[in-house]
Amino acid sequence: MPLSASGWSTPLSSSTTLSSPPSPNLDKVEASPFNNPRIQASQVVEYIASRASASSLVYVYDVAEQVGFGTLTKEWAKAGEPGTAPVVDLQTRAGAGLSLIGRLSQGTSHEAGRGAVLTSYTTPSGLALMAPAFVHLPPATATSRLVVQVPTVTPTGEALSLSSTLSPLASVWSLFPENVAVLLSSTPQQAVDFTKIAYSVTDTHVVHLFDHFSAAREFGHAIREPKSNATTLEGALKESGYSYFDYTGDAEAHTVVVLLNGPLAVAARAIAKTNGLSGVGVVTVNVLRPWDEAALKAVVPSTAQVLHVVDEVPNSLTQGPLYVDVFSTLLTGGSKPAVQGHRVVPSQTQEYLNTETSFRSFIARISNASSLTVLPQDHRAVLVLGTPGSSVASVPRVIEDFFLAHSKVSSRLLTDFDVFSKQGGIFSSRIAISPKTDDAIPIPIPVAIPLDDDNGRTDLLVILDQNLLKTHSVLKYAKPDSSVLVNTSWTVEEFSANIAGEGSNIIKDRDLRVFTIDAKQIADTLAGASGPENDAVQNLALHLAFIRLYLGGQASESNLLRVAGNGFEDTIFGIPLIKINAHTWAGLSPVAPSEVVGSNSTLKTFDVNAIAVDVDDGDTVVNGARLSSWHDAAKHLLFPSAYVDPAAESAEEHPQNPALRPEVPDRTYLVTCTVNKRLTPDDYDRNVFHLEFDTSGTGLTYSIGEALGVHGWNDEEEVLDFIKSYGVDPSRLITIPIPGDETKVHTRTVLQALQQQIDLFGKPPKSFYTDLAEYATSAVDKYALLFIGSPEGSSTFKKLSEKDTVTFADVLRLYPSARPGIEKLCELVGDIKPRHYSIASAQSVVGDRVDLLVVSVDWVTPSGSPRYGQCTRYLAGLKVGQKVTVSLKPSVMKLPPNPKQPLIMAGLGTGAAPFRAFLQHLAFLAEQGEEVGPVYYYFGSRYQGAEYLYGEEIEAFILDGVITRAGLAFSRDGPKKVYIQHKMLEDSEALAKMLYDDEGVFYLCGPTWPVPDVYNALVNALVKYKGVDAVAAGDFLEGLKEEERYVLEVY
Repeated sequence: MPLSASGWSTPLSSSTTLSSPPSPNLDKVEASPFNNPRIQASQVVEYIASRASASSLVYVYDVAEQVGFGTLTKEWAKAGEPGTAPVVDLQTRAGAGLSLIGRLSQGTSHEAGRGAVLTSYTTPSGLALMAPAFVHLPPATATSRLVVQVPTVTPTGEALSLSSTLSPLASVWSLFPENVAVLLSSTPQQAVDFTKIAYSVTDTHVVHLFDHFSAAREFGHAIREPKSNATTLEGALKESGYSYFDYTGDAEAHTVVVLLNGPLAVAARAIAKTNGLSGVGVVTVNVLRPWDEAALKAVVPSTAQVLHVVDEVPNSLTQGPLYVDVFSTLLTGGSKPAVQGHRVVPSQTQEYLNTETSFRSFIARISNASSLTVLPQDHRAVLVLGTPGSSVASVPRVIEDFFLAHSKVSSRLLTDFDVFSKQGGIFSSRIAISPKTDDAIPIPIPVAIPLDDDNGRTDLLVILDQNLLKTHSVLKYAKPDSSVLVNTSWTVEEFSANIAGEGSNIIKDRDLRVFTIDAKQIADTLAGASGPENDAVQNLALHLAFIRLYLGGQASESNLLRVAGNGFEDTIFGIPLIKINAHTWAGLSPVAPSEVVGSNSTLKTFDVNAIAVDVDDGDTVVNGARLSSWHDAAKHLLFPSAYVDPAAESAEEHPQNPALRPEVPDRTYLVTCTVNKRLTPDDYDRNVFHLEFDTSGTGLTYSIGEALGVHGWNDEEEVLDFIKSYGVDPSRLITIPIPGDETKVHTRTVLQALQQQIDLFGKPPKSFYTDLAEYATSAVDKYALLFIGSPEGSSTFKKLSEKDTVTFADVLRLYPSARPGIEKLCELVGDIKPRHYSIASAQSVVGDRVDLLVVSVDWVTPSGSPRYGQCTRYLAGLKVGQKVTVSLKPSVMKLPPNPKQPLIMAGLGTGAAPFRAFLQHLAFLAEQGEEVGPVYYYFGSRYQGAEYLYGEEIEAFILDGVITRAGLAFSRDGPKKVYIQHKMLEDSEALAKMLYDDEGVFYLCGPTWPVPDVYNALVNALVKYKGVDAVAAGDFLEGLKEEERYVLEVY
């Protein structure tokens, strides 16, 4: 199993001092995630949701990982942990749910065909964008369902403070169809139980919202393994001991508070129970959809006169959806209590959760009660503040471990981060301690130990970084007559000088008992220089100092040693525990309030705005971003989609845009068409055209002779015709895996995919027929496809492929019962391959431009159907200003290193393209005063008047002396056909000398048919003028190939 809490077994080791506290390691220890208080409920939720036995595929939306949920699932998948489902990253945007719905929709998805349970991780904000798509969900089945796990954390306000508010969903609850169940959990055990239920029920899709703001991230809960196996929602809830609604309080209450399950609901239940409020009850909504009116009426006491419905809404003008549900339910029936709505905006949610008196006052006001308390009297609160990544950042975990060892004590730890108010961040670790009882309501730690309450609620405050006393209002958290432990190297005088005036006043006004200890000095004395031993002694010294203050009057040096000895060995890294204890006892110094003067300075407050997850490789992931340093945390938080880790930054001036054709493995560029000019007459039967593309700002640079790969599109009209015949919606969103990386997909509409990416009008291989047969519902179609794909059907396949030139689309029309879902069809057909064209320009001359010379390819099949070359058709139709995705491909067509070497260029038709680039560059060199060798240029086409490609430029090159001799062969202009080999025979002596004596280079570019004749012309020239026989001449030419002096680029 991928969850392990092995790091907790050695809490003082160096590996545990990176941050506080770590997530389970991804090691090979086979440990159960259940009944282990050192594993958070959120981690167990991820574990259950990511099992391949539960989910076919897990979609992790960026917003979920930005609040610390989904990171572990991705790590498990990346590490290849057994039993982990495949994981896909998705970006959150409007219509975010359509891609998931598309994968489940019948008739358009391969996933639907084979059965799939898809899991998605998102947040309330992400769910709000996803919800409108739920109306398109197909019915849930045992093998085809959607489960959405929603950690209820939302950044709010200008400071991006994290909140548990559900306000982003207020306007979309009404959009949830009947086949989507909405479960809400608040306690760690309930979060895990409801996660199990989400995957056991088979008659509905499920959205599960759980309290990741506090409860599910707490350490200290031994989560029991859920046992529910019922397949209906009602049955699964009953089997797990839950119902649609929970009731807490007076059975004959006249005032009832109704809340969606979450931290506020738990706080309300705790207030009602702790204070034994007479006449007051609390209804908690566990299942919002489907809404069960009968179940609500059953739990509301018949004595109820007023129902106060608490709705979390984005603003006070938004109607609360829970109010509407409750009000409509109570319209009918016997008793009709008044229903009063309370619209709680995000700022109020923050106030209720983080200010101890605020929510109490709200409950007191609506219940006409006074002097309410949230916590029982025997509750103790500990707060540890420090800097993440410091050598003592593990202290909260060490303290938590101490309390977990006591069976009669309940100890819960929650760590939050503030990455804005101090460079490098601050962590606050809150530890709630109380006697362990079976019926205790686990009050949310933000309510039990609030951080926004200036009155102080902490029994013992630990400050691990002395500098926080200078910059932050940290002493306000200490309650009157409580203890404060400060880890500092300051002397008493320095302490007085550095502490702020506000802190000095708090110490005196609240009669705080402040103690200092220099853990680093103790460690340096006992363990030497910095290192794991030093870190361990620092953590242990602070732990011992904490225990001493926690025990208060019962503490003695011997008692402290005895208590510590229950949790640690007699020696730590060879240092006796008794020695560490003695130094700690002696090093703990009280600070008299009279010695504290304080200085004038403005102090900052701690604000929860980040959640951190530690992963196995020692890295820390904060708000979904893997940090190279905690100093980067604020950047990741402010710019989650734009900030790039320094290690991942590209050194390129124009780095690859990852959103530009992500399915293409090549480096791609987006260029702009500036010229599309036909070179042949309009009435000529062959369309040869010249293209120019602007490359400025793209970083595209190319060498002489390279080829440009064009990623062309299919004809839109033909694609739409096919889509119509296939019976699918062209605007439907589908997700397509990126080739070579199954963990990544990209989302497109059906039209975009079939027009821009899928080779729908390409030539199908033999295997396509066999693969397609699997989807044929007609026996005739099925056996026909299997026959064509078999060895016996080779002649039929050859006729279809070579004579009829059928396309993928043709085959699908020929066999209409074979209808794989669109996503599966995309996989079967595959992507359009880029077509490569020799670049017809030299960048040394044209600058930020690239030119192509292209001839349209078209033909007619034996049945009379017109056919077109996919890419040449696309290029021919380009409009000026249109963007085109291109890539580069190296070529054998290179100029020799010495420009004085003779060049022989032979091009037929569009084979003249690379030679135009050659000639442009040679002309450029000549203009620069550089000597260039002789150039013989041979060009062949049918008619000079129609196909003398770049004729004006060639004539200019001749006049300027760049071309020494031109052999122009226009085969249809005279009574006798003349080809380039005939022109070469006229220059046999010069060609032989160039190649044999002067290290000349011969190039041929164009169709393959003249290659033998050109070869023979050169052999004859060598035989006639160099005195070698035909065999030796042939061997000589073969040798030139090895020297890259006989270069062919034919097609």
